[in-house]
Amino acid sequence: MSWQDRIAVDPLVRSGKPHIKGTRITVYDVLEYLAGGMSEAEILSDFPDLTPDDIRACLAFAAARERRVSNSLA
Repeated sequence: MSWQDRIAVDPLVRSGKPHIKGTRITVYDVLEYLAGGMSEAEILSDFPDLTPDDIRACLAFAAARERRVSNSLA
C-alpha cells in the first residue's frame, strides 16, 4: 500500500487540503489527533469510516512531504 492509494487532493473537498479518499477527514486532522495523544484505536472509534491503513497513509504522506521539504533545503 502506498499513501497515494488512500490520500487525495481535490479543490472541492476541504479547500484542497490532502484528505483520506471518500471522506472529508484531512491528513492534518489525523496527525493532530495523533500528536494530541489519541491512540489509533481512539481515532478509529471516533471515525468509523477510517481504517488502520488510512492512518498509516497519513503518516507516510507526512513523511514524504517532510522528505521533499528537507531535500529542497539541502
